[in-house]
Order: sequence, then structure tokens, then C-alpha cells
Amino acid sequence: MKRILLPLGFVFLPLITTLIASSPTPTASQKTKALDKQNDALRKQIEQIASAAKGRVGVAAEVLETGESISLNPHEQFPMQSVYKLPIAMAVLTQVDNGKLSLDQQVRVEKSDFVRLGQASPVRDRNPNGVELSLSELLRFTVSESDGTTSDVLLKLVGVEFVTKYLNELGINEIIVANSEKEIGRDRETQYRNWASPHGAVQLLRSLHEKRGLSEQSQQLLLKHMTETPTSSRRLKGLLPKTAVVAHKTGTGGSYDGVAPATNDIGLITLPDERHLAIAVFVSDARADLGTRERVIARIAKAIWDQFTQK
Repeated sequence: MKRILLPLGFVFLPLITTLIASSPTPTASQKTKALDKQNDALRKQIEQIASAAKGRVGVAAEVLETGESISLNPHEQFPMQSVYKLPIAMAVLTQVDNGKLSLDQQVRVEKSDFVRLGQASPVRDRNPNGVELSLSELLRFTVSESDGTTSDVLLKLVGVEFVTKYLNELGINEIIVANSEKEIGRDRETQYRNWASPHGAVQLLRSLHEKRGLSEQSQQLLLKHMTETPTSSRRLKGLLPKTAVVAHKTGTGGSYDGVAPATNDIGLITLPDERHLAIAVFVSDARADLGTRERVIARIAKAIWDQFTQK
């Protein structure tokens, strides 16, 4: 009787196929549990970092393309300070897109428009007798240099009611713009009337990213000013790779009796795979010094970056 010798691969192929077929693959439930575990660990890390501020901290972050998110006190109200210049600028650009305003139009900035000393205003500092600027220049000063005077001029052009209407049309009800910078500067309590929740801020950033209520030209102009801003680079950008593109708007309030009402930063961060992370970090009523408060924001941003860039 002849013995038939089969190729080695032929003998083991059925076995290998069986092993592959029987090897367990993660179920949807298992994947969800794994993500929940990661999020729980990240949230605990954020809470631990936030404790250094010795105040209230709110965080919301979302990868806009996938909906992955993390938050801490997402619906709590925080004074915006200069973060509120972003919705004002967006409302103004909507009027530009609708043909009611023009980027080229000249607007007179009077001495009576100046915010008080102590509030940031490069335009006031450089032009003590007032100046005429284009609407485009007013937007750049407001967003990129966080100028309180030019922000008030823009707010006067469109009105508080229009900014409110614009936010409502976007479906955002957790951002309130109620007062001018001059009014906020006169009364420390007024800043608390101009508030945002971290969730509301991320909604605003998503609207900007998706060009909701804005033309592409207006969106790109605003993102350019937000990316080129020199203000507070030690916050969201502080611990991220130098190559990271961060379009952001900061906000800072002066301290009273050792308590800082607002140290904030919100922005759109482009991840290495070209996805976009909308993130808002608010630090309020904090007793830690400015350097510590800024490091809290930077460390939270880095922890979230690390989570969403894991392979």
C-alpha cells in the first residue's frame, strides 16, 4: 500500500483556519466598556489637575469628526471675559456675509469708546486721540489682540440683541453676551452676567468649524486671527507639540482679594490625523497664581490631546 505524503501546509491549513475563525473579537459592548474605562481614567486625571487651581474648573472637549468627548462640569456657568469676543466677531461677520456691513468700511473709534486703563486696548494705547479703522482691522484687533475698545465698537455696530439672536439661531443657549467691556470693567460682578458653559463654548466652536451662519471667507479670516493671536500662549498651546495648529481665544479677569474670576481658553486644535478637537477650559474663582492657573489649562489640554491621538 502506498503512503500518500501531503504537503505540510495542506495538513495545517484547516487547523489554522479553525483557530482564526474561533479567535475572539471584541464585541461592541466590550469596546464601549474599554472606552468608558479610558474616559473615566482621563476624567480623574483632569479632576486631579484641576485641583491645583483652587477654584472652579470646567472642561469640554470633542473630536468633531467622530463625536468622541470628555467633560468636567460641562453645563456650569463661567464668566467669559475676552472669550466673549469670539461670538461678537462671529455675529459681525454674519452681517458682513449678509451685505449689511463691509470689511472695507471705515469706522471712527472715539476717545469716548476707550475702555478704562487696566483693560487691554492696544488701539487706545497707540491712538490717544482716537482713530479711524476699517472693519477688518477692528476684527483683527478684537480677536487677535483681544482689544476691549474695538470689541465694544463692534458690539455697538450690531447690538447685544443681534448677538443674542445669532447665538439662538445656532441653537446655543449656554452663552450669554449682555454687556460691553466698559460696563464689565466698571463693575466686577457684571462679568458673571456674561457667561458661557464649557458645553456652550464647544457648540460655538463646532458652529465655526462647520461654517454655520458664516461664509468660508469669514470662517477662514476668523481662524487666521485666532491662530495668529499672541495672547496667553501658555494655556491650550502650552504643552502641545510646537507643530500643533491651535486657533483659540483667551479670556482673563483681574484678581480681587486674591481670587481670580476668570482664566480661560477655548479653541480648535488640529490633530495629527487632520481631525479637529474643539476644547474649552474655564478656570474661575481661583486662588492659585496666574502661572499655576495657566499650567492647569495646559496640562488638561495635553492630557486630552494624548487621549485622542493614541493609536
